[in-house]
Amino acid sequence: MSRDPLGDRPVVAGPLLPPTRPAGGVRRAARTPTGPSWLRVDLGLLIGALGLSVVGVVLVWSATRASVGGTAALKQLVAVGVGVACAAVVTRLDVRVVRAVAPVVYVVAVLGLAAVVSPLGSTVNGSRSWIRLPGGTSLQPSELMKVALAIGLAMLLAERAERGLRQRHRDVALAWVVAGIPVVLVLAQPDLGSALVLVAMAVVIIAAAGAPALWTLGVLVAGAAAVAAAFLTPVLSAYQRNRLRAFLDPSLDPQGIGYQTRQVRVAIGSGGLGGQGLFEGRQTQGGFIPFQETDFVFSVAGEELGFLGAAGLVVLIGFIVVRCVVVARRADAFGRLVAIGVAVWLGVQAFENIGMNLGLMPVTGLPLPFVSSGGSSLIASWIAVGLVGNVAAASQRRGGRPVAGRLRLG
Repeated sequence: MSRDPLGDRPVVAGPLLPPTRPAGGVRRAARTPTGPSWLRVDLGLLIGALGLSVVGVVLVWSATRASVGGTAALKQLVAVGVGVACAAVVTRLDVRVVRAVAPVVYVVAVLGLAAVVSPLGSTVNGSRSWIRLPGGTSLQPSELMKVALAIGLAMLLAERAERGLRQRHRDVALAWVVAGIPVVLVLAQPDLGSALVLVAMAVVIIAAAGAPALWTLGVLVAGAAAVAAAFLTPVLSAYQRNRLRAFLDPSLDPQGIGYQTRQVRVAIGSGGLGGQGLFEGRQTQGGFIPFQETDFVFSVAGEELGFLGAAGLVVLIGFIVVRCVVVARRADAFGRLVAIGVAVWLGVQAFENIGMNLGLMPVTGLPLPFVSSGGSSLIASWIAVGLVGNVAAASQRRGGRPVAGRLRLG
């Protein structure tokens, strides 16, 4: 027995009893992450994208400083800032809102592609892929279409995937109509590279959603037939066909694509293990490679940073793709399909760009994600990071347990 420190009443010490358990056993409260939503993003994904973007600004500066000074690098830096801001906004949105606005984003992107093939579009390097904007800037709607297709197909196919059901044939047919419309419009520009990325995204997203294997096989056969048609019919412009033929035999276009590919390989090969030094590459600083800040920016890394620097770029891109796949594994059906679509988009585009720099793939004009000069591509890539960050944050809020993400309006 002791005395109450606040009075004179005696306090009787008794045995400590364990707390009573409710019927049915102990039920632990779910632990929910706290703090602002922007702190719950995938930091690895964010750091990887920032690292690539910074390297991209430096490489663009090196490739263009002899011709336009720091103008191109400054534009690239502004595009990075805009892209990061867009990613931050997308990350903070409720994933149900992203799912609800997917049809609107898709329609806007399709209208943009339609505007490109109208008199509003501008032709650059044989492709009518841009819309001129005030202030000397331009917009490439095919980049926005990659965002729209990722969330559009995910929204369309997530409902049955959430219940673990195989997609019905009519749902798959509708999904391919949704994917086919932008592919046709992009081929009409013509932009074979972006069309290939859109097709690859659609194939993987639809297959991952549980489509019958017969559909996937049929699309792959149709794709092979389309590639053959690109060589044998005038579906592509003469400029695009020359690019494909010069890939097989550079001597067919010794002053054009053949010259570019030879100079690119000379630049990469002369870099050796450690490179010639930043701003010291002979091919880069001599201006021997046309469009080096866009299509062939990887050659700047190969020549001036060497094998180690170029391999570092590949590792960073691979890391971002792997992070997207990791986020997909922890997400609900909608988030999983979005993250898979982004992984395919960035992976296929990087593979094609690096492959055409090494002479392993035909020159299709696809930029290297986060690195090549071009505001539309850079901003779209950062929006993709925001989408995956949104999915990752939603997964963390629910403790990694997939849940349905449908939003009922009205």
